[in-house]
Amino acid sequence: MAYDALIVGGGHNGLTCAFYLARAGYKVRVLERRGIVGGAAITEAFHPGFRNSVASYSVSLLNPKVIADMELARHGLKVVIRPLSYFAPVDDRRYLILDKDPVRSRREVARWSEKDADRLEAFHAHFDGAVELLRSLLLKTPVNPVGGVRDLVSGLGLANQVRRLGLDGQGLLLDLFGKSAGDILDQWFDTDVLKGLLGFDATIGNYASPYTPGSAYVLLHHVFGEVNGVRGAWGHAIGGMGSITQAMAAACREAGVEISTDAPVREIAISGGKAVGVVLEDGADLSARAVVSNLNPKLLFGSLVAPEHLDQPFKDRMASWRCASGTFRMNVALSELPSFSCMPSRGRAEQHGASIVIAPSLRYLDQAYMDARMHGWARRPSIEMHIPSVLDDSLAPPGQHVASLFCQQFAPTLPADLPGGASWDDHREAVADLIVDTVDALAPNFKQAILGQMILSPLDLERQLSLTGGDIFHGALTLDQLYSARPALGHGDYRAPVPGLYMCGSGTHPGGGVTGAPGHNAAHEIIRDLRARGARRGRPKAVA
Repeated sequence: MAYDALIVGGGHNGLTCAFYLARAGYKVRVLERRGIVGGAAITEAFHPGFRNSVASYSVSLLNPKVIADMELARHGLKVVIRPLSYFAPVDDRRYLILDKDPVRSRREVARWSEKDADRLEAFHAHFDGAVELLRSLLLKTPVNPVGGVRDLVSGLGLANQVRRLGLDGQGLLLDLFGKSAGDILDQWFDTDVLKGLLGFDATIGNYASPYTPGSAYVLLHHVFGEVNGVRGAWGHAIGGMGSITQAMAAACREAGVEISTDAPVREIAISGGKAVGVVLEDGADLSARAVVSNLNPKLLFGSLVAPEHLDQPFKDRMASWRCASGTFRMNVALSELPSFSCMPSRGRAEQHGASIVIAPSLRYLDQAYMDARMHGWARRPSIEMHIPSVLDDSLAPPGQHVASLFCQQFAPTLPADLPGGASWDDHREAVADLIVDTVDALAPNFKQAILGQMILSPLDLERQLSLTGGDIFHGALTLDQLYSARPALGHGDYRAPVPGLYMCGSGTHPGGGVTGAPGHNAAHEIIRDLRARGARRGRPKAVA
């Protein structure tokens, strides 16, 4: 059976792309390697009675247009905003809270520094113009520098947007893409824990120091989103992140998409220089007018496309494509909530509904990266912990809880000179103990409350979720791997070097996170090409 489009990989962007193609009247099939769709946005049981988001763990970047177009709420998605934004314990006595309410945030920062409290609101306002510019590009195809008239017009429009920022705004853009988050934060603030808390965002999914040039952009990448209409807010999907992709799958099926799980693809079928379908690992041949990959570009072109179909410059580009988010993920089942020494509690307290961040200074974050470069992992890791069961009682038995631990600065490939072997399989348990001990030092009942745990090293993330190098973003968010250069100049418009082959995953613009934007944008380009080739099936439908 011939399809208009085959989607390789059933992650959230693959599902989003499939939906828009099907809504436009095309015959679409999604092929997912695992037994469940969702990619890194899934919910699974990991201990009897306990389940949690496996890899991705928080909602903000999911684009409002995608939510509305796919009618995800009607298909069961419910997102609640975290009641408190950030809680950063420092030691037995000290902590910092940042809240959605700027008055409260100012008061909390003033306990540390009146000067920094006075500057906090101005700091956020300083970036508003750049954030709005970058937000405006999320659902637009990047300009192709070797494209035609349409790209020329788009480029002129972008240039005009930048012009309207004025010299101050343009200078800020240069700072964001050229400077480090640490440099910028040091210019604004004096308080170590405030800089550490803000700087942590610059290291999320980024195997780098907060003083690495370009890390300032990664900081901004995490403030593009909104939850329930509230800009910059972060929330929890009831039922875990899998509820997002299950709602997407329901929307896809309603639109006519065929979804196949346990259907790993062995290779992209190419004939006459064009992608004409795929070959599954069981040998089945499927044909299509368009083949769409939701995989990391390094995985796609390194494993599924025969090298003779790619020119040498593109092969060199993929060989140097940097995939290293430095991420180690844990999910733990808890008999009770952690009680932090600096803010003791019996039972639920407001800090349990916050993003709990262990990153007491920029120096701490910098040292974590240096340790990972030298020894394979941070001796004192930076950690973001969420306890979603305080917002969602479907995840754990009554009176018990689950916690997500997102931990940074762990080398994708361990140094060869490590004693006892250089595989994460040899060290994952010891590193998990280190992470637990790091939390336990601030919340002394944490370790004893653990009933069970799921451990995902960078190698586990690659093997189980196809995250090459454990990279949650399908490629580093550095200037040379963004916008028109994501994944390569001349192919930032979601079209691969092989005609008929497209890319819709996080390795394309606008990058990682559970956004749906790459899938949305790729679908519109594919529809444009299919219409030009007269490949539409059925009645034309709107694709706005």
